Amino acid sequence: MPCIRTSPPQQTSAGLRSGQSLSRLALQRPGRVMRGKPRKPAQGSARPSWRRHALQRRNRVRSGWGFPPWEGQAPHRPCPDPAALSGVPAARYREAPALLYEIFEAQEAWLARLRPFARSTAGLLRGWHAGEAAGLPLHPAAVPLHLLEEAGTTHRKPAFGLPRVREEVVAEAPFGRLLRFARPAAPPGPRLLVVAPLSGHFATRLRGTVAALLPDHDLHVTDWTDAREVPAARGGFGLDEQVAQLIAWLEAMGPGTHLLTVSQPAIAALAAAALMAEDLNPARPRSLTLIAGPIDPHVNPTREAVLARALPPAWLATAEVATVPPPFAGAGRRVRPGAQQITASLLADLPAQLAARLALVRHLAAGDAAAVEAHRHRQAELRAVMDIPAELYLDTLHRVFRTAELARGRMTWRGRTVRPAAIRDMPLLAVEGEADATCPPGQTAAALDLCAGLPPGLRHHHRQPGARHDDLFDGPVWEAEIRPRVGALIRAADRVALGGRRRWGQGRPPGDRGTAA
Repeated sequence: MPCIRTSPPQQTSAGLRSGQSLSRLALQRPGRVMRGKPRKPAQGSARPSWRRHALQRRNRVRSGWGFPPWEGQAPHRPCPDPAALSGVPAARYREAPALLYEIFEAQEAWLARLRPFARSTAGLLRGWHAGEAAGLPLHPAAVPLHLLEEAGTTHRKPAFGLPRVREEVVAEAPFGRLLRFARPAAPPGPRLLVVAPLSGHFATRLRGTVAALLPDHDLHVTDWTDAREVPAARGGFGLDEQVAQLIAWLEAMGPGTHLLTVSQPAIAALAAAALMAEDLNPARPRSLTLIAGPIDPHVNPTREAVLARALPPAWLATAEVATVPPPFAGAGRRVRPGAQQITASLLADLPAQLAARLALVRHLAAGDAAAVEAHRHRQAELRAVMDIPAELYLDTLHRVFRTAELARGRMTWRGRTVRPAAIRDMPLLAVEGEADATCPPGQTAAALDLCAGLPPGLRHHHRQPGARHDDLFDGPVWEAEIRPRVGALIRAADRVALGGRRRWGQGRPPGDRGTAA
């Protein structure tokens, strides 16, 4: 539904109708023309201009007026004419996001110069302390400098750095590329596509996931591109485009490919699998594994999901999205800044972050160099951020967290209804963590009920006791508990597809001790 605007009143060169005050014009309801002369305030009752404008801003935020709706989202009320807000600069709402991005960039540049100084100074203090065991307490003075090393973010993409592996680009698109990890001296295993989350980190965040799956699989990974490096002329990239991209990459890999997703792309992966299953596409996934994905965020909702439903959509489209400034290749593109996204994630998991910093202080005090180096490596990976296309970020807020379209059966893709019940021969495994605060238990398991066309023997659910979000795809829990179940599902699906003896209806895949739906 387009934004409905009434014809603006005739205005003078000053932008106001003859005899009409700025405050009266700014506060009048859109679609109504107030006639007559404005009443003068009583003596001594006139509010200061700063307070009047503050009240005007508050009223526009509460009503959702004064903010542009995102593409495809119909406004709840008629939008006011920006020209009518000329006295209360409407350009402010367009310039503020660009200014916000420039502030993030200035902070990142300043901290990038400060981190090497903190690292070298800390090393110098440690060296002096080692040479003077009974001297000044210089080693404790290096602890704050170590903490300063972790400040800020960087848009520099880390390398996967996997030994004896060659990275090959199978397909390339404006917003990402399909990487294959080739092992020249090893026999190829089942083809597996790992869909990395597009939520502020590079695909290298799944380095531990890739390293554990690589020995037994012909592994492919979605390597998403930093949105600020994509020219604005390339168009937008929303949820529908992500679904289309996954379908295109599955078709490029060919029949017999297995699909595994981590966190954010679970909705797009399930939608792509449902569409391909309904079309009987020969390249549809042979099996599907969803790890901690928000299929139904209304089940056991998080604080972020509640805020996404409570805050006005137009406010989110303005306050949470910025415009990429020059000289970046994507200048003019609207994005969710990676620094802002990671800051929100850290604040959402603040107790764990504080515990990690306290653990670092203890390791530094004890002189545990190995633990300090492991912590530094992990934090360096978390500091590497990428911008998210604004269309995908706003689609996720509205179509996933606010309305839960897929879980309610109302999701459409380019005019087509997405029907997960059309999946009938694709083994499905939903993995959740009992202590997952990012995607609480029950949200991923909702996919099992949506895929009603699957026999019970093809639907599998595993809830890992005591596991947090990151534990499900990286670290000891992933390697010892989750990865064996994923491998068992893939091998069993291949045996059935190749005419093996075992039938799915006879039970769960070997090694799967989860709960069948």
